[in-house]
Amino acid sequence: MRGSEGTAPAKTVMVLGTMSSAGKSLVATGLCRLYARRGWRVVPFKAQNMSNNAAVCSGGEIGRAQAVQAQAAGVAPSVAMNPILLKPEADNRSQVVVRGQVWGAFTARDYYPQRDVLWQAVSQSLDELRGQADLVVMEGAGSPVELNLMEGDIVNLAAARYASAPCLLVGDIDRGGVFAQLLGTQSLLAAADRPLLRGFIVNKFRGDLALFQSGIELLESRSGLPVLGVLPYLHDHGIADEDAAGLAEHMSSGQGRLDIAVIWLPHLANFDDVDPLRFEPDVRLRFVRRVDDLGWPRAIVLPGTKSTLPDLAWLNDTGLAAAIQARHAQGASVVGVCGGYQMLGAAVMDPQHVESTRDQMPGLGLLDTRTVFSPQKTVTRSRAEVVGGGGFWDSLRGQPLEGYEIHMGQTGGGIPLLRIVSREGVDVSAMDGACNADGTVFGAYLHGWFENDSFRRAWLESLGAEPARGAFSEYRDAAYDRLADVMAASLDLPRLDRIIERGLAPAIP
Repeated sequence: MRGSEGTAPAKTVMVLGTMSSAGKSLVATGLCRLYARRGWRVVPFKAQNMSNNAAVCSGGEIGRAQAVQAQAAGVAPSVAMNPILLKPEADNRSQVVVRGQVWGAFTARDYYPQRDVLWQAVSQSLDELRGQADLVVMEGAGSPVELNLMEGDIVNLAAARYASAPCLLVGDIDRGGVFAQLLGTQSLLAAADRPLLRGFIVNKFRGDLALFQSGIELLESRSGLPVLGVLPYLHDHGIADEDAAGLAEHMSSGQGRLDIAVIWLPHLANFDDVDPLRFEPDVRLRFVRRVDDLGWPRAIVLPGTKSTLPDLAWLNDTGLAAAIQARHAQGASVVGVCGGYQMLGAAVMDPQHVESTRDQMPGLGLLDTRTVFSPQKTVTRSRAEVVGGGGFWDSLRGQPLEGYEIHMGQTGGGIPLLRIVSREGVDVSAMDGACNADGTVFGAYLHGWFENDSFRRAWLESLGAEPARGAFSEYRDAAYDRLADVMAASLDLPRLDRIIERGLAPAIP
């Protein structure tokens, strides 16, 4: 361990990117694991995240990426790690979550004038984290040189200045133009901010690294900054993506016998619910957007969504609703999680227009349930037990399931499936979920149930697959170690250590 309780505020390092999806989140995750393994107390931080892929922690919800980074660092996630979360909704607005709690819904025009209030949450959270750790691994958003947005910035350079954080700039060589990405970003920084930038990382490299040596020399000679490492392109790294943009890189995974299709909804949320199925060798997992791509899978998953009614309308308009009904009639299992569960019922009603201007819509009619939206939002870590269901569910009666809830609306009817027995460690008794008589259609608000090994194995066996014997938690932990191993082998760690230790002291030659 680097330090001890009561020492000076934590060191900081910030991972910036030349663009969205350059690899900031993955690099930050790798640094969290790498330095935690070396005995540092590490915590992640991202001032503002825009994603519908949220995680629930004590105090509310944060972006999934920061929860993953906390997991990699071996610490419990907290709302301070992502004080502002923007969750895009329909009608060009976002729900704004501040330190875990819903603060309101804003258009971009209305959001930016709130900067001063939001900055208080950012600075408070950074101060809190720096008092708890040896190192805060900070992550930026998008590009730090979006010139029209820099005046209101609270997530990139403003956060770096406040924390005196040396910055590492990540460029994506796989997209091409990495010289323009890195050198162009540096050139667009204001003169006063250029000393914040202490090194480059080239990400997603394919091929013979020796052939890029001249490129490294050019970057260093033109920028005056070191290239701290070239990271290889990592296929199937096994770490949850920050947002749905990353799904484009792996629309399909696995070559197993069991074909499972996940519907890529327009407002897809918490899609990492299905990540445990990726490590199953007998499963082929596909994300689909069109009827032509659906095929005839053995199972279909309707995942969570930030906007149930608009996405239900999209299912109808694209013909996917009718296709899902037809596939089920031919024997496919259909599973709904949260918003997907709401869609499986007979009707979804929104009398107060919480989600949209629609009063109600018919659902897919695969479950005898009805959902009514209300302004109250349920956000909680939950524990449940199986209480009902037909088919393979009979063998699971009494089994515990761990997960979390994050939803608006209440659903009733159908054959009861789960009883929530605790929320945030407090005993409760609340019903959740429903299924049909033979267990081939089921859903619930509880997220994370595929991570429960006993449930996942029972379901896959009911579909004719041979499930993996290992635990998903062990697979996920091994993925963090593999990422840290790659970074240890690819980065100039002695130089990076000096950058972190010295902070914004004069640059190291």
